[in-house]
Amino acid sequence: MNDGMKIDEIVNKVTKSSLRKSLYHFTRARNLDSVAHLDALYSSIAADPALAHESRSSRIELQLHGRVFVANAHLQITDQVMDANTTQRQFQQHLDRHVFFWPTRRSCLKMLEMYSKREPDERFVVLQLDAEALLSDYFEDVKLSKYDSGSSPRYPARVSYKKSLRMFLPLQQFETIKESYLPTKPSEIYEVLVEGKVTNLSRYLQAIYCKRDTNIPESWRSNARSFEQFKD
Repeated sequence: MNDGMKIDEIVNKVTKSSLRKSLYHFTRARNLDSVAHLDALYSSIAADPALAHESRSSRIELQLHGRVFVANAHLQITDQVMDANTTQRQFQQHLDRHVFFWPTRRSCLKMLEMYSKREPDERFVVLQLDAEALLSDYFEDVKLSKYDSGSSPRYPARVSYKKSLRMFLPLQQFETIKESYLPTKPSEIYEVLVEGKVTNLSRYLQAIYCKRDTNIPESWRSNARSFEQFKD
């Protein structure tokens, strides 16, 4: 099997379900200007390498090519669910090197609601992207997670896995490694991560879900949809 056939086969498996044809990314509405200007989504460390040096107890606003970029706070994770060979800082740095996507509306909506309750003063938007095209183009940079990697479980004593860098499965190894803490079928994929950044974003953009009075960059206004449509 050549590499092209392997990529197509794996991507087709991951996106076969009608509920998994898109990837969803939620971000702060004030990030939209930089996202549209650069036509890209940057990981925190790609936006500012200095962010790799310390933990963030609160969100940080910085400038990315002259536009606002807000890096999220690191959520507190109890040591009880951390692997003995992985420190909190190692885990945070790994997350910060990636752009996060959710493969279903349901999983993205869950994260959106969590952040909206945590930060009621903040506006958020959801970007809907073509899963097949994005996964094919970034095939070697994509990792999959079976769990919500960045949050601490509500009942840590009941958790059957430990958070470590091993919980992120490279897309190219999908269905080749059988471990209980890794996704072994598409329905088990909870998060999709892309290392570094995703450029040429307009190529994948299908919709932007937001509140009606959100200031959408002019080049993307035709993609604007209401949150009510996203939640239906």
